[in-house]
Amino acid sequence: MAGHYLAGLDLEGRKVVVVGGGTVAQRRLPNLVAAGADVHVIAVDPTPAVESFAGITVSRRRYADGDLAGAWYAIACTDDPDVNAAVVAEAERRHTFCVRADDARQGTAVTPASGRHRDVQFGVLAGGDHKLSAALRAAMSRALAEGSLSVDDAAPHAPGVALVGGGPGDPDLITVRGQRLLAEADVVVADRLAPPELLAELGPQVEVIDAAKVPYGRAMKQEAINEVLVAKAREGKFVVRLKGGDPYVYGRGFEELQACVAAGVPVTVVPGISSSIAAPSAAGIPVTHRGVTHEVVIVSGHVPPGHPDSLTDWSALGRLRGTIVLMMAVERLDRFADALLEGGRPADTPVAMIENGSLPTQRVLRADLAHAAEVARAEGLRPPAIVVIGQVAGFTDAEHAAPAG
Repeated sequence: MAGHYLAGLDLEGRKVVVVGGGTVAQRRLPNLVAAGADVHVIAVDPTPAVESFAGITVSRRRYADGDLAGAWYAIACTDDPDVNAAVVAEAERRHTFCVRADDARQGTAVTPASGRHRDVQFGVLAGGDHKLSAALRAAMSRALAEGSLSVDDAAPHAPGVALVGGGPGDPDLITVRGQRLLAEADVVVADRLAPPELLAELGPQVEVIDAAKVPYGRAMKQEAINEVLVAKAREGKFVVRLKGGDPYVYGRGFEELQACVAAGVPVTVVPGISSSIAAPSAAGIPVTHRGVTHEVVIVSGHVPPGHPDSLTDWSALGRLRGTIVLMMAVERLDRFADALLEGGRPADTPVAMIENGSLPTQRVLRADLAHAAEVARAEGLRPPAIVVIGQVAGFTDAEHAAPAG
């Protein structure tokens, strides 16, 4: 069999018929819908994900000859080879290209393993070897995101600002989009909690500006950070504001967005994995658990209870039965524990304190609410650390689980 001819199809507004509603259809639908196709799914028993997929038409019935009328493209992906063969046969008669998922060589088209980098789409065909094409696609995507596979420098990213959440600390936990934009940056304005390994991967041409905010010490004024973001973007540069966690979870990201909007500078926000959720997860602690807690409250420890600038109702928190996650709370943990105890939280409520969550230096301390501050002092707990208060903080099953792989 001769090799396939690669082509990009313009399916916007054109009918595409997918016969079958299982996992193969489920994987194909996002790209078809993103291409603007008029997608019709015919399946006896579509999966809930297929049936509820927005922007498509689903017919719960068996395929019948004639279903491909008016179709520009078709996919046969049922678990019945005879049905798939019938779909391909009808497509042949109608001169409609058709993918046969169970036997690629019997169709008239194949679906490449596809990816995207900036405005470039790419696809990989490996003679029907789907595992090989998927592996090559993953390697290409990773190389493009990391910058080891270079792209045309004559097409730089448009000037503007991207507020990128770098995740809880482990450099592998930045989002794919965040990593891609970081690789395209002319200027990176980085926080102290932004994963430093990500900065080490930047090329020598990238200007890195330290916007470190050391707790209770030296800090670059927020107004100065805003001014740098705007000024560099106005110089025609693409600026990535790299933060730890998520830009909007105690990251002052919205203040920076407001500054960019006021200055007429294009700005986008790339969410990140917040340490308030990720650090407990990395320590084997779910912040919610069925039958145990129905609420999670994330609280800043920047100011103590009773401070004029405090916006937290500590007495109300003390009455809650769910999970409380304290951030920036190490220095005042005794004050917060006392406030919760006074509000009615039981003294034996489990507490977990996670230092350097997700990093190789991660450390977990456990205590009850009455003794948490004492344990933290005795063990030398240091920022950055996340404090989890509630029944889930006592869960230890993950410590005995076998490692994956």
